[in-house]
Amino acid sequence: MRNRSAIAFILLLATACTAGPDYRGPQEAAPPPPPNFVRGSADSTSVDGASPWWTSLGDPVLNQLIDRALSGNPRLDAAAARIRQARATLRQRRADELPTINGSAIYAKARLPGQSEDGGATTLDLYNLGFDASWELDLFGGSRRAVEASRADVAASEASLEDARVSLSAEVAQSYVDLRDRQQRLALGAEALALQDEEVALTRQRFERGTIARGDFLQRESDRDGARARLAPMRAEIDSLKDKLAVLTGGAPGSLDGMLDAPMPLPLPPAQVAVGDPAALLQRRPDIRAAERKLAAQTARIGVADAARFPHISFLGLIGLGGSSPEDLVDLDKFTVAAVPRISWSFLDFGKARARINAAEAQRDEAAADYRAAVLGALQDAEGSLARFQRQRESLADLVRAEQQGKAAAELARQRSEAGTISRINYLESRRSLLNASQARVQAAAALTSSFISVEKALGLGWQGVGTAEPSK
Repeated sequence: MRNRSAIAFILLLATACTAGPDYRGPQEAAPPPPPNFVRGSADSTSVDGASPWWTSLGDPVLNQLIDRALSGNPRLDAAAARIRQARATLRQRRADELPTINGSAIYAKARLPGQSEDGGATTLDLYNLGFDASWELDLFGGSRRAVEASRADVAASEASLEDARVSLSAEVAQSYVDLRDRQQRLALGAEALALQDEEVALTRQRFERGTIARGDFLQRESDRDGARARLAPMRAEIDSLKDKLAVLTGGAPGSLDGMLDAPMPLPLPPAQVAVGDPAALLQRRPDIRAAERKLAAQTARIGVADAARFPHISFLGLIGLGGSSPEDLVDLDKFTVAAVPRISWSFLDFGKARARINAAEAQRDEAAADYRAAVLGALQDAEGSLARFQRQRESLADLVRAEQQGKAAAELARQRSEAGTISRINYLESRRSLLNASQARVQAAAALTSSFISVEKALGLGWQGVGTAEPSK
């Protein structure tokens, strides 16, 4: 009895041994984040992730498009499939720690020469029905490390799905802003082209009366034709953007034309944008969490490779009924039980095990470098997008003032034209200058909203509470 207790205690101690390094977090893989964003405003507040960021743009069509994309885009379906693959692998790794039981039924017929009394051949029939079970003790934690790695792989796949949602929501929003920008600028361009048509007509009259040279008339026509030619590519861009939005939402090209044909105002960002701090950014961005979980998985796989250097102890058990006739299959006196312990140890493998460990350590180092690059890249994205957002606000304010001055100049030109102090052509030119200023203002507003989208993407927002994956178990 004492011997059995001692053996059980020794096995318990051996089972508690786990090969490989324990993962202690990614603190050493990347430098600590700064307390605040260098390019952020002084009054930055914490980020509220209770509602999706795109709702702050106040555009119901955009909200509908992103909702469709998050529920119907094939890229998200592929990412969700990778999660299911990782979870299935985790279940397999957990099952590897348990015994394997197989049922078997055997019938064998053998002819053995020279076994009978007269020296002739003997025919034997063998029937057997039973079970066999095998179980390998996880003495050095190789299976536990494999489960640990698979669990980290599941978490990395879930974070990758969240990252795909972040990128998709930003891509839909950017394409939508581009569409509204092109539609507004096309409308302004068409209005300016109509003014140029009138200018050409007036110039032709003056040329026919001989008050201007032919070269002046031809120049007006050339400018008008060039303006018309510039509108065609913009129409093609509008069609392409509508098709892109249709595909992003899981539909065929042209399926959203009815929703998007009518021009609408550009969505503009709110007056105040909360950005939080870099530490919260690193915890929130799903691509960083995915990189961290990959680092944890590669660290666990060092233990898997390390455990392979030590002895493997397994048990094979056989239980069955059988004999030389079918009746023996139901005869309990023919009951057979066998237990076969087995020890295997590749103690002389000429460095193969050590090479596998070195390879696992190199993969862990690569994952650590990838994590460090993800952290630094996230900080760079955030700082760059914040800088562009701030400068774009200033640019838009200048162009709004320029447009207001253009309106005042156009109104003054209208009054002077009606009073007869300037020609109508001069008034039309003033109107075209105003339209050019309006186009520049629209383009700057679109750039401001685009920079706002970049800020939200860099902060890792857009996925909270919108169909997130179930946590791994």
